[in-house]
Amino acid sequence: MRKPNSRLVKSALYPRIFLCIGCAGLIVFLSSCSGGLPVQREFKMVEKDSLAVQYSLLFIIHGDGDYLYHDSSGNKYNADEETLAEAKKIAEENPRAEVFIFHQKPGSYFLFFFPLRDGEFYYYRNGQLIANESYWRDDEQSNLDNEVEFYHRFRANNQHEMASIFLYFGHEIPEFGGAGYDASYPDRTFTVHDLANGLKGFRSDSVRFDLLILSTCFGGTPYTIDMLGSYARTIIASPDNLHLSYFDLHLLEHLENSLPDGGIPSFAKRFARQSFDRLTRDIQTAVSVAVYDVDRVQEFLHSVHRFYSNTLTTFKGNTRISSAKIGHCDCAELPEYLLPTIYEGVDVFYRPAQFGRLKNKKSHSGWECWKNEDQNMQHSQTPEPVLK
Repeated sequence: MRKPNSRLVKSALYPRIFLCIGCAGLIVFLSSCSGGLPVQREFKMVEKDSLAVQYSLLFIIHGDGDYLYHDSSGNKYNADEETLAEAKKIAEENPRAEVFIFHQKPGSYFLFFFPLRDGEFYYYRNGQLIANESYWRDDEQSNLDNEVEFYHRFRANNQHEMASIFLYFGHEIPEFGGAGYDASYPDRTFTVHDLANGLKGFRSDSVRFDLLILSTCFGGTPYTIDMLGSYARTIIASPDNLHLSYFDLHLLEHLENSLPDGGIPSFAKRFARQSFDRLTRDIQTAVSVAVYDVDRVQEFLHSVHRFYSNTLTTFKGNTRISSAKIGHCDCAELPEYLLPTIYEGVDVFYRPAQFGRLKNKKSHSGWECWKNEDQNMQHSQTPEPVLK
């Protein structure tokens, strides 16, 4: 026989269940908003007898955008997640390195209302994970203040004795404008200038990174190399489209073998060559990878600074020029850039697209410029650079 008050008991039980769920959500929300209580925090003490750190690698992996791709079998992958996995593998396989990994993730919510942290930090030393924290990315300014704070908190003391490598992975970094770079923050801007400010924070002791790897499309412009060159001795970048915006990273595994004596220039050329070879095997579009000796390219950058700055000013200030009419081109196609120093300090690996109007373009200067597609540009015949 059913008890008469069973329905009342059940009706009173459901609100309590929802109240408990709400309380749990509120606890998660408050903990996610607290500046001193990360969602995830893991620390391990560094053993006193650990091997001396000889290499320092700093990864920034931008994942707040469309990085989904399919392989030849139709399998789905997120390019930023694949790069994160490779960065962790590199960290684990370098017993004489410290590795900082920052993964900038899309914004997400708990129970549709409570925002969760959108940055993940990993710190490895001697092949071991020492720290792992979730953190907030700034939702108003595209600075790297939080990343810089983590870096200075954990870095080893012998920075001047280590070979240092900075790696950035993401979409093409705008040289002007920059709104919408982060899908989660469409009103926030991010430009090359913002990245340069972040590099300044990492290297506040005025010591440049030995190598900067810019794994984005159209990174080899005079403006970008000039801005970032203040914080690096050697830069690897693509002056053209870069398939999936990612270079091959396998050469960074076991640095004690591939970079035994700290010879960064030769290592950079081998890294660029390996990335070039892999890309030309896999895709049919144009492939270009360039290595810039920052000190040796200064004469060319100084010579073309006024031309490039005027172009950027024109595009920024002329609202009548739509973004659809602004395009990229090899700087060697523009007479004012075709100087004797254009190839000085640049090693270029280039293969034209296997189709389209530029399939017969045999060489690339290693420098990418802007042009107004409505203008009739005079294309100069340029000598083919030697691939090294």
